[in-house]
Amino acid sequence: MWYAAYGSNLSASRFGCYLAGGRPHASAARVYPGARDPASPRATRAVELPRRLYFAGASQVWGGATAFLDHAPGVTPTRARAYLVTWDQFEDLVAQESHRPTAPVPLADADLQEGLVAAVGPGRYETLLCVGRHEGVPVVTFTAPWSLAEVVPAAPAPGYLAMLIAGLRELHQMADAELRRYLVVAPGCLPGLVDEALAQLAAGERGVGGVGGAGATTPGHDAPWP
Repeated sequence: MWYAAYGSNLSASRFGCYLAGGRPHASAARVYPGARDPASPRATRAVELPRRLYFAGASQVWGGATAFLDHAPGVTPTRARAYLVTWDQFEDLVAQESHRPTAPVPLADADLQEGLVAAVGPGRYETLLCVGRHEGVPVVTFTAPWSLAEVVPAAPAPGYLAMLIAGLRELHQMADAELRRYLVVAPGCLPGLVDEALAQLAAGERGVGGVGGAGATTPGHDAPWP
């Protein structure tokens, strides 16, 4: 299946912690145990999801709001990265996002049709959303059980936003001006936060800390889709 990431898992090195285990960045408060199958994704693709991006809640890992997708199709698409993973790896990913042991996700392949919204648990990232299929393989992400209309947007932490921006740069190759335009229309994201996150990335690139410095990776096999 294709798992479509639109938040911090846009960063391939960050997503790799869910498979191989580890801490995504020095500023993150959590070490991830990894998946039963730690193999890397078979492929990755640049995608645009026909759902609106917004920020809400408060993460104990990052110290601010995190990214979600609205349930209903919208006119503002969300940039994402699709990883070709096994169903077992996806189950482990959902479990780690929800801070619980792995459990079977009770859906069959035939259930994964475009527009499916299915809650597989009570957590904020345990509502699955199928946005279509590619080469016969379902493209699935997860989001909150609530819709945008049911929540008050909140500001993400600059470190979280920097991780998200690093992922957008890796695959979508967005310049700073385009990144600002893309992010500031997402409810909860303020222009000053984007600038602070970009400054953190610039500091990392100069080797003085921040996201995107030593240890960041840009994997191969990325291509526009479709």
